[in-house]
Amino acid sequence: MAPPAPTEETRSSSRPLTEDEFIRPDLPSKCTWQLGADPATNPHHRECPRERLNLSPDILHEIGRTPLVRLNKIPQSLGLKCEMYVKCEYFNAGGSVKDRIALRMVEEAEKDGRLKPGGTLIEPTSGNTGIGIALVAAVKGYRTIIVMPEKMSNEKVAVLRALGAEIVRTPTSAHWDSPESHISVAQRLKKEIPGAVILDQYRNKDNPLAHYDTTAAEILEQCGGQVDMAVGGTGTGGTITGLGRRFKEVNPKCVIVGVDPHGSVLGHDKEEDVEGVFFEVEGIGYDFYPTVLDRKIVDKWVKTRDKPSFLMARRLIREEGLLCGGSSGTAVWAACEAARDLPEGSRVVVVLPDSVRNYMTKFLDDEWMKDHQFLDVGEAKHGTWWGQLRVSALKVTTPMTVLPEVTVQDAVDIMKTERFDQLPVINDAGKVLGMVSLGMLVAKLAHHRVEPTTPVGEVLYGQFNKVNLDHSLGTLSQYLEKDHFALVVQEQKVFKDKEHTDTKEVIVGLVTQLDLLSYIMEYEQKHKTDTEGPGASAQ
Repeated sequence: MAPPAPTEETRSSSRPLTEDEFIRPDLPSKCTWQLGADPATNPHHRECPRERLNLSPDILHEIGRTPLVRLNKIPQSLGLKCEMYVKCEYFNAGGSVKDRIALRMVEEAEKDGRLKPGGTLIEPTSGNTGIGIALVAAVKGYRTIIVMPEKMSNEKVAVLRALGAEIVRTPTSAHWDSPESHISVAQRLKKEIPGAVILDQYRNKDNPLAHYDTTAAEILEQCGGQVDMAVGGTGTGGTITGLGRRFKEVNPKCVIVGVDPHGSVLGHDKEEDVEGVFFEVEGIGYDFYPTVLDRKIVDKWVKTRDKPSFLMARRLIREEGLLCGGSSGTAVWAACEAARDLPEGSRVVVVLPDSVRNYMTKFLDDEWMKDHQFLDVGEAKHGTWWGQLRVSALKVTTPMTVLPEVTVQDAVDIMKTERFDQLPVINDAGKVLGMVSLGMLVAKLAHHRVEPTTPVGEVLYGQFNKVNLDHSLGTLSQYLEKDHFALVVQEQKVFKDKEHTDTKEVIVGLVTQLDLLSYIMEYEQKHKTDTEGPGASAQ
């Protein structure tokens, strides 16, 4: 009889792993690869790209051999002189670059005897590796359990379930070595399920080897051996490591560009202090350094943000006809930044990891983009005179904040005394963790859902709207139709020393529906004869 499927109840009752039991995903690599070494000393066996068949015996033979497509309109619009090509990995059978490593890792586990017929595969993943493993498992007849953070798209969950995978969700905010992280939960499940195997993409040598042997080989063949710059988003680091090593062997001058979102540590040295800013782009960036990532192979890092990433992904769809995902936009935006000074005749290759299939209700959706402040509403609704004014026109006052250790009762008393309806909760570094409101805390106390001594850090809600001073009042109005307040924030550049800077988000103010309405009414009362509002005299 098969072991029972993991549930919220069985997870919460599971014994936490001890420090000795937990297998860290950031252990130093034992790989001995170095540029210029004798190939005969390579301890790994080599795999060649699969031959293209007219009739495939199964869908696994359709993993690899993806097209390399030239970008035209976008590089031209940015004045780039180089040729830019994109490796469309969403043409793989499961829809992403991760199909390659899923197949390679499963086949190697079969060869060395770790994975037995009818066995169980468990994998902590942001989704695409899970889909790849579930696809391979469906064909080969294995049980699959995928452990993934809550922020990953519902589309990925739906595909995984369709492939027969069992899914366990973990808090996005959980640190990688927390007992509640997707890595810890996966390892705990492995101990509970007899014969279970974690392929462990963070430590598995076959992750970068799959790209060294197939992805890189295909690109070199398609480019006739000429690759002057290679650009890829960095998650586990397997793709950029495998590509970088193969390309450097062919052309030591090839520039390898790693792409890393703000809030991730991968593009920073281990000694650097990196603020853990939340980012929406999926599949890249981590709060630890995976074992398979060879940072020495990366010549240049480009740090990215959500808004330009998603806007570029939408441009790739609209202008180039490439139905790619959000991290593809991240990679192309970074490539355009890195390739600005490349001369004519240079060739840049960018990896597009997955397709838009996984994000239909996210960056492809205008309302989602507006809700997350990646799209402005533009012209004000209903033709209002104030819609295109900036939030800076309002008189916002900096709100009082509390630390997560403050008790619920103290927070209620503070809000009553200071006449606030809500308070931002920040950590010692000033990072906004969430919000608490007077009504919410009083209701929880009245229904005995919290104790007066409960820290507010345990009851805050992390979903709230943020605007900056340059957003339009039209955008703010749209947010206030769904919520009664929005936090006004601004980025502040922090110099660590002469060469290193970072940015942090500081709270400028808190604005409510009443604040916006008061501004509009006050202005209109002062300008009764001016029905057009500000700027009418200039029209």
